[in-house]
Amino acid sequence: MGAGAVGTTEDTGGGPAAGEGGDGGAVGYGAVLRAPYAARLLTGTLVGRLPHVTGPVALVLFTRSEGGGYGLAGGLAAAYGIATAVGQPLLGRAVDLYGQLRVQLPAVVLSALGMVALAVAGMDSLPLAYAAVVVAGLFTPPLEGGLRALWPSVLVRQDRVHRAYALDAVAQEVMFTVGPLLVTLFVSWWSAGAALLVINAIGVAGVLAVVTSRPSLVWRSAPREAHWLGALRSGGLLALLGSFFFVGTALGAITVAGVAYADDHGREAVYGGLLAALSFGALVGGVAYGARSWAGAPERRLRVLVALLAVGYLPLTLTPGVAPMMVLAAVSGLFLAPALACAFVVVDRHAPKGTVTEAFSWLVTAFGVGAAAGTAVAGPVVERAATAWGFAVAGGGGVAALLVLLATARVLTVPAASRGAAAPSGGVPGH
Repeated sequence: MGAGAVGTTEDTGGGPAAGEGGDGGAVGYGAVLRAPYAARLLTGTLVGRLPHVTGPVALVLFTRSEGGGYGLAGGLAAAYGIATAVGQPLLGRAVDLYGQLRVQLPAVVLSALGMVALAVAGMDSLPLAYAAVVVAGLFTPPLEGGLRALWPSVLVRQDRVHRAYALDAVAQEVMFTVGPLLVTLFVSWWSAGAALLVINAIGVAGVLAVVTSRPSLVWRSAPREAHWLGALRSGGLLALLGSFFFVGTALGAITVAGVAYADDHGREAVYGGLLAALSFGALVGGVAYGARSWAGAPERRLRVLVALLAVGYLPLTLTPGVAPMMVLAAVSGLFLAPALACAFVVVDRHAPKGTVTEAFSWLVTAFGVGAAAGTAVAGPVVERAATAWGFAVAGGGGVAALLVLLATARVLTVPAASRGAAAPSGGVPGH
C-alpha cells in the first residue's frame, strides 16, 4: 500500500468513522504499536531526532561553558536552524530517489561529526565553530519524513495510519519536553562538550535502528515525474506550507513572550512551566484526536482545527497571574498535535507521486523557518512594547495560518490523482 493512498477513505467516506469499526482509543494505539516494526520505527525515529530537538539548547550551554556570550550562542543556534531548514527537503528528495539507508545513515554520521568537531575544537576558531554547526544542521537526517513515508507499508489499514500520525505528533511533544531536560542532566553529570558527544552518539544509534529495519530497507518511493520543483509543484502542498509557516511563527513568538512573562513574575521556573503546560495540552489533544477515526475530507477538518488553534492563542494576550496563565497555555496547546496529525494526512494526499519524504520534510522546514521568524519578530515587540504584545504576535500567527487555509480552500479541496511512495515489494513480514 502506497503513502498516496492515505486519506482515501476520508475522501470517499468508505473508511471506518468513529464508532463504526476501526480501532478505538487505547486499543487503537495498541494495535499501531503491536504492528511488526512499528514500535522500533517510532522509538528509533524519536531517539534519532534527539540531536535536532536538543541542538539549540545544547549549543547555548556549550557556548556559555566555553566563555562565549549569548550573542554568539544565539548566532550559532540560528546558523544550525537555518542549515537544518535548508537540508531537510534536499535530503528528503534524496531519500525518495535513493532510499533511506543510502541517505539517512551517511547524513547522521556527517551531522554527528560536525558536533564532534565543535566539541573538540571549542570556540578558539569562530569560523570553524560556525562551519561545524552548519554541517551538523545541513546533514540532520530527515527522519520525520522518512517515518511518515513508512507508516502505510507497516500498518496497511488507513485508520491505523492516521492514528499513527496522531501518535507521531504526540511523541514530538514528549521529545521537545524531555530532550532539553536530558541535555541539562548530561551537562550536570559531565560537561557541555560531553553532552554534545553523548547526545549525537545516541542519535546515530536511533538512526541505525530505523534504517536497518526491514521496512526501511525495502521501502522504495513510487516512480516520480522529473521536475525541478519536486514536491513544491503541488499547489495544495504550498498552501499547507504557507499555513504552517504561520503556526510555527506563533510558537516561536510564544517562546520569546514566555521568557518575558517569566521575567515579569521574577521566576525562571515559570518559563519552563508555561512550555510544559503547552506541551501537556498538545499531548492531551493529540491522544484524544487519535483515539477515534474521522469521517470527511481532512482538508476541511484541518481548517477547523487551525481555527481552534488560533482561538486558543488569543487569550494568552491577557497575561493573567501564573496559575491562570498555565491553564491558558495548556488550552492553547490542545489543538496543536491534532492540527499536525491532520496536516500529515493532507501532506500525504497532496504530495506529487514519488515525493512523499521530500513533502514531509518541507513541512518540517516551513514550521522551523516560521518559528525562527516568530522569535525574530516577538523579541523587538516585547522589548519595545510589553509582554502581552509578544503573545499578540502568536495570536496573529494563528489567525494568519487560518486565513491562508481559507484563501486557498479551493486548492486544498481536491488532491491530485496519484502521489506518495510505493509499498515495498513483497510487503512487510507479518502482513
